[in-house]
Amino acid sequence: MHRHPGRKRERIDTTRLLWLQGAAALSVVAVGTLLAGIDGALSALMGGLVSLIPSLYFAWRIGSVRGGRQAGRFVSNLYRAEAGKFGLTVALLAMVFVAAPPSNPIFFFVAYVAVVLAHWLLPWTMRRRPAP
Repeated sequence: MHRHPGRKRERIDTTRLLWLQGAAALSVVAVGTLLAGIDGALSALMGGLVSLIPSLYFAWRIGSVRGGRQAGRFVSNLYRAEAGKFGLTVALLAMVFVAAPPSNPIFFFVAYVAVVLAHWLLPWTMRRRPAP
């Protein structure tokens, strides 16, 4: 295997996204606590976790995968990770609604959607700001 001396291979960094998703979930938990008490907080926590746990699984699956010469394997692993994330999401949603339905579904779904859509804010968090 030929390596290029000046070329640094980069790993996919999902840490910032996971922190952003966690912050989104905790924000909805805080709002749920203020507006609906413990029931709103627990429902929001469940919704956030149902969305965050599959994201953690996805990050774990692709965290050690690198592109480069093995692009075909990378894409295959990416599809497997996404399929596992989808399956885990479906299983978690089914488990929550069968075993422990949220007492406040509004906060459950708001937290779920907030975590899912948090990636839209990622480019904003990565903007380079000029040094003072």
